[in-house]
Amino acid sequence: MIDALVLAGSPNTGALREVSEEPYEAIVRIGPAPMFLYVIKALQNSGRVKQITVVGPPELKTYLTPDIRWVASGHTLMENLQRGSLQMEDRFLVATADIPLLTPGVVNGFLELCGKNVADLYFPLIPRAAVEKAFPGARRTYVQFKEGTYTGGNLFLVNPAVVEQCLSMGQELVTLRKNPFALALRVGVIPLVKLLLKVLTLAEVEARASRLLGIQGQVVLCSYPEVGMDVDKPIDLEVAARALGFYSESRRTSCSLRSET
Repeated sequence: MIDALVLAGSPNTGALREVSEEPYEAIVRIGPAPMFLYVIKALQNSGRVKQITVVGPPELKTYLTPDIRWVASGHTLMENLQRGSLQMEDRFLVATADIPLLTPGVVNGFLELCGKNVADLYFPLIPRAAVEKAFPGARRTYVQFKEGTYTGGNLFLVNPAVVEQCLSMGQELVTLRKNPFALALRVGVIPLVKLLLKVLTLAEVEARASRLLGIQGQVVLCSYPEVGMDVDKPIDLEVAARALGFYSESRRTSCSLRSET
């Protein structure tokens, strides 16, 4: 069994504001429930998760059952990770609140792919073909490596002992994560050139990320598109609502989603 942390502190100030007036992304509704509850349900039903901790604003507390621990969120993603990691003694799962298509099977599958849990950070890459097959119309940020084209996922396995030392660099990498070229430039000119030539390997990415953070990181090639389907735009919300059976083709997306919030 393993503990899990759900990062749910992002304010709803981006593109989702167009279709929901909720103050935080985690409580934007998909059908009858805020989307972060779908993440919690998947973790609970996996049979592998012992204690769940949610880092988020006080508004989330009304949705939580007594067995779920709540920690007040800070101002950044890495600050929230730090606050949550203080509750952890051993390696723990980290899931963002905006992957409502997560399932118990995916949680178990990801943990199996992590193997013996000897690295400090396991981070998933999902093949583009897997995402497009499962969720036609989804718009993701993809990067082409020598081995293929991938998008990043939002489920991680983390060693709490290394979180503190990774905060500054980690926040910078998080800020650049949607811009592959800016990210590659930040980590070095040679990786950027190789990325442009489409010859950058996954092993090089793994090694460079480990050096930057001062930890042992490991890429997890993960054919679970649910891990890479974070909801931060109206089209993402439409895809998630359709996949969960709450999308009506007879109405415009914005109208149907507004009516549910």
